[in-house]
Amino acid sequence: MLASDFFARYEAYCPKELAMADDPVGLQIGTLNKDIQKVMVTLDIREQTVQEAIEQNVDVILAKHPVIFRPLDNLTDQYTQQKIILDLVRAGIAVYTSHTNIDIVENGLNDWFCEMLDITETESLTDFALGRVGNIQPQTLGDFSEKVKAAFDLSGLTVVSYDPSLTQEIKRVAICGGSGGKFYPEAIAKQADVYVTGDIYYHTAHDMLSQDLLAIDPGHHIEVLFVKKVAQILRAFKTDVAIIESSSLTNPFIKK
Repeated sequence: MLASDFFARYEAYCPKELAMADDPVGLQIGTLNKDIQKVMVTLDIREQTVQEAIEQNVDVILAKHPVIFRPLDNLTDQYTQQKIILDLVRAGIAVYTSHTNIDIVENGLNDWFCEMLDITETESLTDFALGRVGNIQPQTLGDFSEKVKAAFDLSGLTVVSYDPSLTQEIKRVAICGGSGGKFYPEAIAKQADVYVTGDIYYHTAHDMLSQDLLAIDPGHHIEVLFVKKVAQILRAFKTDVAIIESSSLTNPFIKK
């Protein structure tokens, strides 16, 4: 099957046009003008991901995080990130990225998070439909934190609260996968009690609490759900293309 035909089906579900301005989505490396037999789905493209793709004889990698995020001044093997790109080119492996468009699209990553956490009656968190906010059964911050840990199989997470008892009652939750700390004013405007997002900075946490917004930082890597869910979507196309879920560990953080 032509890669261009295969990804036209994906774009019918998750259009590139949904992505935020200047967000690199779509084909990043190689060509879609070729027949393909194997597509590997991954969250990140790192050295181990490339090696896995080569060993599996993959034709295209579909990744959430762009392998090229900023313009390149040069392309040499002296820098790790550029060597990753060169290794993919040498192996003839194309790279297609689905970044903020999969966050924004209906029945996309943030909707899947809501399903896992029993967040209902949802609406978009931001004007451009990034993130979600909705309601849960009233419960304590501590109980909801445990629910987040269990849902994403986490050994630990960070709770933003001045009260270590975590007994505050919450019933409205905002969530944005990845690094969404800058959108906390939108969570406040949508009357969220708690905001779930990754990579919350120290001073941002202070600013949240000063405006009566609690928060939970489960880490950026919960977006690995992308791999399983997008692989399911691709298999539903019922083509002769084999869909592989990357098994490479790319989370750089270990909770102990």
